[in-house]
Amino acid sequence: MKKWLAYFQLMRLPAVFTAMSDIILGYLLTHNSFELPVQFALLLVASACLYLSGMVFNDVFDRKVDAEERPSRPIPSGRISTQNAAVLGGLLMLAGVGAAQTVGKQSLIVAGLLVVAILSYDTILKKTIVGPLMMGICRFLNVMLGASAVAREINLWVKPQLRIAAALGLFIVGLTWFARMEAKKSHRGHLIGGTLVINAGLGALVWMLATYPWPREINLSMVLAAIGVVMLTINRRLVQAILNPVPQNVQIAVKTMLASYVMLNAIMVFVWTANPQYAIVTAALLLPTIILSRWMSVT
Repeated sequence: MKKWLAYFQLMRLPAVFTAMSDIILGYLLTHNSFELPVQFALLLVASACLYLSGMVFNDVFDRKVDAEERPSRPIPSGRISTQNAAVLGGLLMLAGVGAAQTVGKQSLIVAGLLVVAILSYDTILKKTIVGPLMMGICRFLNVMLGASAVAREINLWVKPQLRIAAALGLFIVGLTWFARMEAKKSHRGHLIGGTLVINAGLGALVWMLATYPWPREINLSMVLAAIGVVMLTINRRLVQAILNPVPQNVQIAVKTMLASYVMLNAIMVFVWTANPQYAIVTAALLLPTIILSRWMSVT
C-alpha cells in the first residue's frame, strides 16, 4: 500500500478529476447527451492518462528542485526511482494518445497537441514567463479534447466550445501564475497578477452567460448567483493569500480554485444542456478529489 500511495502521490491523483470535468463539458457542448458511451469513456481515459503523465513528468524534470524545496515528494525521498517514474509517464502518455486515436482523427490531433503542450511546459517553459500561458493552453486543449468527437464535416474550432475553453484556459493561466512559488513565501506582485488574470477568466464566463444565445431557456439570475458564489469563494482565499503570502495560504487558495474549477464546469454544463442531472454528475467529481486529497497533495 505504501508503494501504491507513492505512485498516487506522484501522479497527483486527486486532481485528475478536474481534467475529467473538462471532458464532460466539452463532450456535451458537441453532443445532446452521452449518446456514445464508449466514445465518451475513451475520451475520459485519454484525458486522465495525459493529465497524469504531465504530473509525473513534472516531478521527473523538477527532481533536483524538489530535493531542496519538497524533499518529501516520491522521487527525491527515494520512494520511486527517476527511471520508474519516467517509464510510468511515458506509458500513461502513450495510453492517452492511443485512447484518443481510437475515438477518431480529430481527437488524435487534439491529443497530439496536448502532448506537445504538456512536454513543452514540463521541460523548458515551466520556469519562464510563458509557463502559465502554456498551462492554460493545456486546459484549453483538454476541453477541446472532450469536444473533439464530432462528425468530420462539423468544424471543431468554433463557438461555443472555443469561447468556453478559452475562458477556462485563461482562469488556469492565472491559477498557475498565482501558484508559481507555493512551496515558499510568494511575492505579492505575482499573487496580485495571478488574481487579476483569474478574475479575467471568471469575468469572461460571466460575460458569456449574460450575452450568449444559449440553445435552451435558463434561469439566468440563478446561474449568475451560482457563479457569483464561486467567485466570492475563490477571491476570499486569494485575498487571504495576498495579505499573508505564506505557503499554507497560497496552497489553500490553489486547492480552492481547483475545486471551484469543477463547479465552473458543472455550471456551464447546466447552462448548455439545461439538464440538472448532467450538472450534478460533473459536480460529483469533487467528491473523489476531496476524499483523496486527505492522503495526498493536489498540487
